[in-house]
Amino acid sequence: MLFAAGLGTRLSPLTEHKPKALIEVAGKTLLQRNVDLLASQGVNQIIINVHHFSNHVIDFVKKLQTPQLSIHISDETDRLLDTGGGLKKASPFFDDGQPFVIMNTDVVTNFNLYSMVELHHESEAMATLAVRNRDSGRNFLFNNQHLLCGWQDVKKGTQRLVRDDIPLVPLAFSGIQVISPAIFSYFPKEAVFSLVDLYLDAARHEKIVAYIHDADFWFDAGSIEKIAVIEKFFASRSSAK
Repeated sequence: MLFAAGLGTRLSPLTEHKPKALIEVAGKTLLQRNVDLLASQGVNQIIINVHHFSNHVIDFVKKLQTPQLSIHISDETDRLLDTGGGLKKASPFFDDGQPFVIMNTDVVTNFNLYSMVELHHESEAMATLAVRNRDSGRNFLFNNQHLLCGWQDVKKGTQRLVRDDIPLVPLAFSGIQVISPAIFSYFPKEAVFSLVDLYLDAARHEKIVAYIHDADFWFDAGSIEKIAVIEKFFASRSSAK
């Protein structure tokens, strides 16, 4: 599943007339870039949630030349549901009992999905979260066995701990996760909620584990300044060939 419903306010004015998912970075839209990444690693079905300029995304998907892919839309046009609520609405698509991948559309990476899925199966986790050692204002907190124990907001100076383990290692979330459908039993009654809250609630009783991928390149395309950094990165790679 690709999360593409966000308002993209940090990318204004680029998102005043188009959705964040259709912003071009280094000659390719964010949505196209991540559809291509997933397809190259064996994914054959993608669900995309939409809200902001949802008709633009739907029209774009109709024009995609992806014969090996089945692409479905989870429509949040009437109400933005946040990450957890977006998954809850789309959950009927995941009715085969198998783990599935969720990825933020504003991520630019060469991420190795195979390795993450392999770890997910080996660890028998309910969810596996891609994380990195990088500066971030918010972090998941893991113990030495890479089990999720809490969350911290560095700027606000707050923590939410769900396990008593020490020491705790802060790692920044990469917006990519592998989830087993068993986590659906932790859905709250509310329609709008965060996946962070869902993970923390589940982590009290279940294995939520870290997948550290520091060796990959990874960027958040969430602001105009960050897009400039990404385009400089790709330009340097092209000139080096």
